[in-house]
Amino acid sequence: MSSDPIKTQFFSLTADAPFELESGEVFEEAVLAYETYGSLNADASNAILVFHALTGSHHAAGFNPNVPGVEALWTEECVMGWWDNFIGPGRALDSDRYFIICANYLGSCYGSTGPRSINPKTEKPYGSRFPQVSAWDIVRSQLRLLDTLGIECLHGAIGGSLGGMMALLLAVRCPHRVRNVIPIATGMETTVLQRVHNFEQVLAIRNDPNFNNGDYYDRHPPKEGVILARMISHKTFVSLGVMENRARREIAYQEAIGQVYSMSHPIESYMYHQGRKFAERFDANSYLRIMDIWQRFYLKNGNTGLFAACTHQNYLIFSVDSDVCFYPEEQLHIVKALKDSGINVAYITVHSDKGHDSFLLEPELFSPYIQFLLD
Repeated sequence: MSSDPIKTQFFSLTADAPFELESGEVFEEAVLAYETYGSLNADASNAILVFHALTGSHHAAGFNPNVPGVEALWTEECVMGWWDNFIGPGRALDSDRYFIICANYLGSCYGSTGPRSINPKTEKPYGSRFPQVSAWDIVRSQLRLLDTLGIECLHGAIGGSLGGMMALLLAVRCPHRVRNVIPIATGMETTVLQRVHNFEQVLAIRNDPNFNNGDYYDRHPPKEGVILARMISHKTFVSLGVMENRARREIAYQEAIGQVYSMSHPIESYMYHQGRKFAERFDANSYLRIMDIWQRFYLKNGNTGLFAACTHQNYLIFSVDSDVCFYPEEQLHIVKALKDSGINVAYITVHSDKGHDSFLLEPELFSPYIQFLLD
């Protein structure tokens, strides 16, 4: 990408009408934070929508030193786009050819309306009053953004992990809005193992004494709960071998935990360090809200004819052979459902020792295939 800083843009989701959620609750005022890369062509046929993962943001590429209203959470880790090696001139998502959009999810904490945002009815942060947001709400909110940008049909929709689930949801429920669909290391549903891991993380945050039922913005935040939640999730995102290699040879944190236990191995120090870094950049309430979106995710009621209206679409499905968050069998289920519907699908298994996070770290293993499909 260009060395010039990228600026966050804000879309008023409710400028023309309130936004009703699946839960029945309504936003009278709400915004989406988003970024774009490249230029939209004359007939608006070159747009690609990128869906971020669980704790990602709209800042997918380039250098963005700050986001208005997010200063407290916009740490050094956030400044470079999370998919910078995939987006830009000549890259997998070529900004010389395509107009690429990435928006922060409703309920997140990086500029879109979320629990940290001011509730216009109380003039205080929403906190516990923030309404339940669904995956379909996320997709519909981003379709409103596309409508405003004049984009009727996307050239492509792409996402990894939870973002891949969003791309599938868009493709299935609004098949006329997208031609090429690229879900990476994802699945069609939330598995039992994911539900267990996710529930453990929810309890880790809710049981933090500082959580205060989500109303903690005028006091100490529940960082210990967030640290524990991140440690629970991190072991499914990064392979054990990579974890071991990254772990320092010394114990970085000598303090006792709860005055009872002192760390005894570098892997403990590494995991705790990852949790502490994450707790500085992500809001506990947003974590719970997006976790709830994952827990309640569904493509459609029943699987009969799931992809029946998608026969004009092309799919590229990626698995990572060392992934223990979305096991490769989950992607095989997608491939089978697509083939059973007579839909054009290519299936690539990426061989990597980096686990689920391979799609964030190893562009050379994904880019040639993405470029081929989009071309």
